[in-house]
Amino acid sequence: MKNNKSTTLPIQTAILSFGMSGKVFHAPFIQYHHGFDLVGIVERSKNEAAQIYPNTTIYKNIDTVLENENIELIVVNTPTNTHFEFAQKALLAGKHVVVEKAFTTTVEEAQQLTQLAKEKGLVLAVYQNRRWDSDFSTVKQIVDDQKLGSIISAEFHFDRYKESLSPKLHKETPNAGAGLLLDLGPHLIDQAVYLFGMPYAVMGDIRTVRPHSLVDDEFTLILYYPTLRVTLKSSLMVKEPLPSYIIHGSKGSFIKTRADVQEAALINQAIPYTEGWGQEPATAMGYLHTTINDQTIQEDIPSLRGNYGAFYDGLYETIVNNAPCLVDGNDGLNVMKIIEAAKESHLTGKIISLIP
Repeated sequence: MKNNKSTTLPIQTAILSFGMSGKVFHAPFIQYHHGFDLVGIVERSKNEAAQIYPNTTIYKNIDTVLENENIELIVVNTPTNTHFEFAQKALLAGKHVVVEKAFTTTVEEAQQLTQLAKEKGLVLAVYQNRRWDSDFSTVKQIVDDQKLGSIISAEFHFDRYKESLSPKLHKETPNAGAGLLLDLGPHLIDQAVYLFGMPYAVMGDIRTVRPHSLVDDEFTLILYYPTLRVTLKSSLMVKEPLPSYIIHGSKGSFIKTRADVQEAALINQAIPYTEGWGQEPATAMGYLHTTINDQTIQEDIPSLRGNYGAFYDGLYETIVNNAPCLVDGNDGLNVMKIIEAAKESHLTGKIISLIP
């Protein structure tokens, strides 16, 4: 079933790889959305895509996809160190582009892509699906509704326990796109900036903690605001994680675990845009302890539904109706500025200003 949103011809869309990202996070939302047609998938060595999407053309190389004049939108979901090259090629070929996180490997690359899209009059979006996690959406609503008063401190965690190395060599071999800071870091940073805006300075501590690891797999970032500090932490060696969101304000606190169900549902081949999609279990509710109108409130807060499909809803409106892009190249550029500042901070032991 597809979203019945428009009678405009669907946007002809191709995905540049069919690993987990393509199979789980992109193809289902494109396939079942009324505004898009999944007309191309690049799968170089395996043949899974043809079995799952028999009506979609399977390509063995990227250049052939870009030569197809009928394709309007390219999803660059290849390894991070190829994002700049492939996104640049797609823009030069006149295609709208979605780039997976991390957007690029450097600020300079992000600036070049953003400028190129502007010159070409094309849409350049960064896939930050975690803005639509159920847990983060609930945190954002609590903050936006000012139920905690003025926010004083916030701590975001995205932890896993993966002592063994990934079989994906591009993730574990030192290269410009490898490491946890460029893997899970963009999610945490984008959520913080989406919620609080750009910080004026950044501190970073980046480590390698797994046995035999050659890339960073643990980090702590502190984002500095005039009256707020935001701490972002991620590690691949956390057996028992802390709550993922801990927010303290002048009137109260909100604590929330990471409990979004969408990724697990997609891995199990659930169909998005269906009734009940993205609903967390009641056992995962957040906890609010605050004061409103001189009354102390201590209560569990049901989570909003998660909905990664909102990204593609917004992208359709941007391409077809010129609506503002929900996550554009400038958003990706801001994330890269913070990542580069964190790396500099780690190397110098100093807090790095983001103010020119």
